Amino acid sequence: MHVFYVLLSQKQHPFHHQTDISKMDLSHMLQDLQQGKAHEGHSPAEHDTLLSRPVAEVLLHVQEKLKAPGLTTEQSGAILHIVEQLFTLGDRHWLFSECCSNQSTDLTREYVNFVSSLTLYAALPLCDNDSGALPESSFEAIPARACVVSSVVLALVQRLGNGGEAVSSHCQATSWVFLTGPLAPLLCVFALTHMQEQPWTSEASRTAASNLLASVVQAGDWETTSQLLFGKNNTERQPGVLGSILEILQSDLKRDSWKRNQATKHVFAWILMQVGRPWLTDYLEKVFPPSLLMSDDYCTDNQVLGVRCLNHIVLNVPAADLCQYNRAQVLYHALFNHLYTSEPQLIEVVLPCLIDLLPVLEKDPACTGLPRKPNRYDEVLRLTLTHMEMEHKLVLRSVYAKFLEHLIEKMGIVIVRHLKRLERVIIGYLEISDGPEEQTRLAILDALQKTLLIAWPRMECRLSALVQSLLRLLCDLSTESIPPAVREELVTKATHCLLLLDHCTQGKLKKPGQEEEECHTSEKPARISK
Repeated sequence: MHVFYVLLSQKQHPFHHQTDISKMDLSHMLQDLQQGKAHEGHSPAEHDTLLSRPVAEVLLHVQEKLKAPGLTTEQSGAILHIVEQLFTLGDRHWLFSECCSNQSTDLTREYVNFVSSLTLYAALPLCDNDSGALPESSFEAIPARACVVSSVVLALVQRLGNGGEAVSSHCQATSWVFLTGPLAPLLCVFALTHMQEQPWTSEASRTAASNLLASVVQAGDWETTSQLLFGKNNTERQPGVLGSILEILQSDLKRDSWKRNQATKHVFAWILMQVGRPWLTDYLEKVFPPSLLMSDDYCTDNQVLGVRCLNHIVLNVPAADLCQYNRAQVLYHALFNHLYTSEPQLIEVVLPCLIDLLPVLEKDPACTGLPRKPNRYDEVLRLTLTHMEMEHKLVLRSVYAKFLEHLIEKMGIVIVRHLKRLERVIIGYLEISDGPEEQTRLAILDALQKTLLIAWPRMECRLSALVQSLLRLLCDLSTESIPPAVREELVTKATHCLLLLDHCTQGKLKKPGQEEEECHTSEKPARISK
């Protein structure tokens, strides 16, 4: 066995024991532990060299050595490997009982301080620039450190969770139940920092962090991560740790600090996405401001992450709580301003979030009474159609078309206010192909079908323009090189639209020689033959 000697400094610490700490040697202690394991069943007095030292002194010793200047990665790895063996081989009575050598010691506080020190050892370097991003070279040492720390903490958790291991009859060992509150939140934040695919993680560190989180869940007698967060059967006997996790993250989610640690926002987002009804309402004051703060950043990635968090909040918090303190109005204005961006990935998350938020702020258009006054539904659709009509980027056109059907469905019959502009957008988007998959054309045909089903009384005057556009599309499909399956889907949807148009106009599309009546224009209508 490789022996690595680590000596304590000469500084004395306020422990009420007679052991000379400066002469402690972790490697020698490990040898004592191994000898103790080899003679299990003997009296504890046979290895007094181990039991005479409080475990708190060992933990403090490790923390000081990890903070020593000039410590290399190999040296720190050797120290932590020995600590892992101490947790694996050490007597459970010595590790967790607040008596004998550990008398008058708050083991809960000592283990919390120790785990906090380990997580800081594998923490990301802080970013002091306004961009909130560091080069990937800054994280070269983080994955290896995370793997080592995960192994140490995993050994501790597994030992704490081994409730069936015997201890001395006259002593009460601290169990995982009593350490759940203070330790589980720290371990969850650490595991979530290193288990997501990010520049500071590797496959090995992600696997180690995932195993650690699974071990925390198992040791606490939970069945899923959700139970870990919310508690088992929502009882006080085994509460969740969600509130404690959010408290840990709060200091790093303020306006002047949330960009310093790149992992904090991802940990917060992951935790938030796990919280649904009805639990999220209780934590709304803690999750709404950071989400809004991230969405208001100038960096597109942060904006996207923030809007996703906000959308999750909208879907999982009752409307009454969202409207309290004008939260919903503030959120609406923040999202509406994002519609002026030209970033496709941001528009792709802003539009569905707005569509989900509008029912919170406005009554159902079908139940608003008469006359129906324009509201935020009209504002969003009007701006969306304006951007769609002028947009020339195929990616953005595809994103707009993707959500147009959902917006039309939400508005219902009041879509008739925007039929003139909607008609121009539909015809323009059907004329241009956006690639082999034809996602834009397919989405626009879905929007046209929804419009025909909702606003069918107003379709007769638009029969000529829409039929010509659909027939032109069918002619183009016969000459364009696109996959057969895509062509078949386009033909099917276009044919369905033609049938709906015929039904809306009471069969005028199939009646040859019958002229259409003029509705809003003086143009002579075209004759549509069967």
